[in-house]
Amino acid sequence: MPHFIVEYSGNLKSEINFDEFFEKVHECLGKSGIFPLGGIRSRAIRMDDYRIADAKHDYAFIHITLKVGSGRDEETRKQECDALFNVIETYFAPLQEKRLLAISFEMQEIHPVFTYKKNNIHAFLKP
Repeated sequence: MPHFIVEYSGNLKSEINFDEFFEKVHECLGKSGIFPLGGIRSRAIRMDDYRIADAKHDYAFIHITLKVGSGRDEETRKQECDALFNVIETYFAPLQEKRLLAISFEMQEIHPVFTYKKNNIHAFLKP
């Protein structure tokens, strides 16, 4: 944990460098001290079937969900959301300056009883 999931409109395919973006996201989440690097996973899902507003312009969207394990207090989660949304806004500012673009972000806390995990990456990354 956490899982960083980007859904984006297909008309942005050639305009986003996800390797570069995910590097900034992992740096932000990793330096938080509350998310171990071995648990951070990012992915992007292009949405080819969508409609935005009146569909009369070349609108675009990016919706980001950060799924985190439970147990962190609201203040900690809010601080991390603020820091991460700052990274998101900064990264996409040049794109939003040149086109109509809706950006949204939300954090979801995963219920501790109904999530199952098995991960050997943490042990691999330990010094």
